[in-house]
Amino acid sequence: MMSIKSPHETPSPSDRHVRVAIADDHPLLLAGLVHELQGQADIRIVGTASNSTVLVELLEKHPVDVVISDYAMPGGSHGDGVTLFNLLRQRFPSVRLIALTMMSNADVIRALLAQGVSCILSKADPLEYLTTALYAALAGKRYLSPSIEAVVQKHGIQGGGSSSRTRHLSTRELEVVRLYVSGFTISEIARRLDRSKQTVSTQKMSAMRKLGITRDADLIKYGIEEQLTSQSAEQHYEVKRRPAPDASKS
Repeated sequence: MMSIKSPHETPSPSDRHVRVAIADDHPLLLAGLVHELQGQADIRIVGTASNSTVLVELLEKHPVDVVISDYAMPGGSHGDGVTLFNLLRQRFPSVRLIALTMMSNADVIRALLAQGVSCILSKADPLEYLTTALYAALAGKRYLSPSIEAVVQKHGIQGGGSSSRTRHLSTRELEVVRLYVSGFTISEIARRLDRSKQTVSTQKMSAMRKLGITRDADLIKYGIEEQLTSQSAEQHYEVKRRPAPDASKS
C-alpha cells in the first residue's frame, strides 16, 4: 500500500503518550477496543463514547491525537457515517481518524477514502490490527485491514473502478440511501443529517433514478444486496418492522 505523508509533523509516540478517543455503540466491542490498547505504555485512552454527541463533546474538552470510531453509530446529534467523519475532519483537523466498520460495500469505503479517512478497519478482522492502524494514522499513512484491503483490490477503488451502481451516487445520496434501507424514515434521516425533509426526499428520489429503481421495496432489497446496512441499523429496522403487542391479549 502507498504511504501518504502527513502535511505537518506529528509528535513522536516516544515524546509523550498517544492520546486516543474510542467511539462505538456496541458495549462489548468498545470494551474490547479499550482492552486492546490500554495495556500499552505509550497509549493513553482519553475517553470513550457511544454516539456522535458524546464523541464531539469529548473532543471539545480534551486534546486527542487519534479517534477510533465506528462508521455506523446511530443515536447521536451529529449523525454517523461519512457525515460524522467529515464533521470531525473539519472541526478537529489535527486529529487523526480511524474508521471501524462491518460494511464491505466498496462505495462506502471509497467515500471514506475520498473524505481523507485513510485508516479503515473491518470489525470482521482481529483486533490485533488496531495498534498498527493507530500508528499509521498518527504518522499520516494509509492502513487498511485485510478485509478492507480485499474489497479495495476487488473493486479497483485505487484505480477508480467499481462494478457497483452505487458509484454513481453522490456522497450525500449514498448516506440517505444507507439510512433509508436501514429502516429510518425520511423525517428521521433529516434530523440525523441536519437537512430538511424535502432535501432528503429529493436526494432519495435522485438516488433511485440513478440506480434505475422505482419502488421503495426494490431500493431496500438493493441496499441489503450491496451491504449498505450495518448490524445496528438492521436491528433498528427489525424493531420497526416488528408488530406492536396486542393490548387485548395482555
